[in-house]
Amino acid sequence: MLTKLIIQNYALIESLEMSPAKRLNVITGETGAGKSIMLGALGLLLGKRADTKALLNEGHKCIIEGLFNIENYDLVPFFREEDLDYEEDTLIRREITPAGKSRAFVNDTPVTLDTLKRLGSYLMDVHSQNETLQLGAADFQLDIIDSFSESQDLATSYQRLYTDFKKKEEAYNQLLLDGDSLKKDADYNAFLLNELNQLSLNAQEQVPLEEELNVLENAEEIKQKLNEALVSLNDTEFGGLERLQSAKLVLKQLSGFGPQFEKLDNQFEQAFIELKELVRDLENEEDGISVDFERTEEVQQRLSNIYQLQKKHQVNSIEELLKIQETLEERNFATSNLDEAKEKAKNITEQAEKEAMKLAKQLSNSRLKSINAFTSSIKSLLNPLGIPDANIIVQTELKPLGRRGIDDLIILFSANKGVAPQSLKLVASGGEFSRLMFCIKYLLADKTALPTLVFDEIDTGISGEIALKMGAMMQKMAENHQVVTISHLPQIAAKGDTHYYVYKDNSSTRAISSIRKLSNEESIDAIAKMIGGDSASENAYKSARELMQS
Repeated sequence: MLTKLIIQNYALIESLEMSPAKRLNVITGETGAGKSIMLGALGLLLGKRADTKALLNEGHKCIIEGLFNIENYDLVPFFREEDLDYEEDTLIRREITPAGKSRAFVNDTPVTLDTLKRLGSYLMDVHSQNETLQLGAADFQLDIIDSFSESQDLATSYQRLYTDFKKKEEAYNQLLLDGDSLKKDADYNAFLLNELNQLSLNAQEQVPLEEELNVLENAEEIKQKLNEALVSLNDTEFGGLERLQSAKLVLKQLSGFGPQFEKLDNQFEQAFIELKELVRDLENEEDGISVDFERTEEVQQRLSNIYQLQKKHQVNSIEELLKIQETLEERNFATSNLDEAKEKAKNITEQAEKEAMKLAKQLSNSRLKSINAFTSSIKSLLNPLGIPDANIIVQTELKPLGRRGIDDLIILFSANKGVAPQSLKLVASGGEFSRLMFCIKYLLADKTALPTLVFDEIDTGISGEIALKMGAMMQKMAENHQVVTISHLPQIAAKGDTHYYVYKDNSSTRAISSIRKLSNEESIDAIAKMIGGDSASENAYKSARELMQS
């Protein structure tokens, strides 16, 4: 349940904090004071999109925090799945910056709005005027019947199977399309693959071949330059080594005159050894160089074949050619095994469809079995709420397998005697709609594990004895759920375990909304003013006390 709500810099609210009670919380206040603004803030906690227009002070960020006690709601698996720290008292926070950036946190860990929506669906059920409008939507009506028949788990399992079936069906259809393309291009792909196979490509061969060809094509010049270098170093009369030999002897003689000369001798000796090794390397290279026209032509042809294929396939390396070869091999294999692959994909798809259909029929049976109990329960609840002649029918017919199963379901309603039930989109006044929605919520409350139920003026269009009965029903719901109701009726306000009052503070240059928890006497005063206005009479106060006592 919601144990604390903090709102800062949101709409008309500068700073607001409330700690709802465990059972029935009633929020009343002046018209336009901002009662429903709190619903907008709760919506942000439940994952709705943010808008910078919601900032009271555009220079500061908006912060909304909700502390929820979730110890009895088996949410550990959800927290594990989302890689979140589980806390029995879980803190949800939304921030909106002046720049319009929105961030969401669960126990100080950043989360996406999708994650927040999923978590919020386990924590709160918020009724709003928009939800009443949704009552006419087919999906919403299916959700109602699924909740009443306690088929939510079955519906969730079915949707998983249906999604799996659609993926397999899509893959099968794609294979059919790809198959036509593969058959069309089969001969050309085989020709391309044969070209690549004939070359027996090696991913590492191109650079060494290019280096080898560079040497082969310049063999005469390279051999000549190596000879020149060797003559300069090895000539018996004028060669570099011969002259350096004389310097070597001189340095050897100097080495006896001190360590610095010995060091120079050693350095020269090392350089001389390395130079002789260089000469041997030059001789080996010179011996290995030969003009080989046959090998030159062979390497040229090999590289030419590689370059031609790279140009043909618009790539620059053998690695890319090998990837193309692998793709062509897969296509060739797929073409040669196409009929088998199609048959396998078809069987997999049909099996997935059978499994989905089997569960869809179970779901349909569960829904249909509950419909009579649902309609009779709604009628009996609407009777004391001032709609004694209510008639409600759930019309169903089978349809092809779809996202929600095989049921085409529509709720028909009539509030008046002698009037045939019609689609909810066509009938019922605002007050009747609100009462119908309330009865549905009342029925479903015992079917769900939601900690908190929130009503936004669901008592629209009623008064007197009917309001008293709705208030009593709210009290009954609050025995197992935390209930927060925003109301304008004294009969509802008197039923609250906790009474909050929302008001506008006009003491500064800009009106802001505030809220305060009322004591018992303050609650009587507020209810009396709801009955008799700001100048409530003693009779109004007497009525307020009687309502509180009842």
